[in-house]
Amino acid sequence: MHFLALTDKRGRLIWISAARPGRTHDNTAARHDHILAHLRAAGLGALADLGFRGLDNDVRDPVIVTGFHASRTHKLTPGQKNANRVLAIGRAPVEHGFAHLKNWRILAKLRTDPARATRLLRALLVLTNLEVNR
Repeated sequence: MHFLALTDKRGRLIWISAARPGRTHDNTAARHDHILAHLRAAGLGALADLGFRGLDNDVRDPVIVTGFHASRTHKLTPGQKNANRVLAIGRAPVEHGFAHLKNWRILAKLRTDPARATRLLRALLVLTNLEVNR
């Protein structure tokens, strides 16, 4: 199963998308859920991993910030490496939020239809927030 989630700056899960087949790319799921439009309308931004590269092409007012990608022919400059480090520090609470959600054993081998998985994930979001924030 593949799903997107948004957290606040402290890593608390605040939204989970509908579940999709695992083969769905992050950008495809984000476009389908209109993540960019919703974030822009709310005046918010998001820190994302490299799976979301190319989703937000507005260089003057980016809503989704991803890191720099290195390849064999294109090495990162010291400034780009430093920017990636700063982004990783900002993304750490987000990863902790995902880790708390993944602690539920039922998600280890989830084999069900996307509609049922969506209901389960959203219920687990509520339970995770209750458990983590007490």
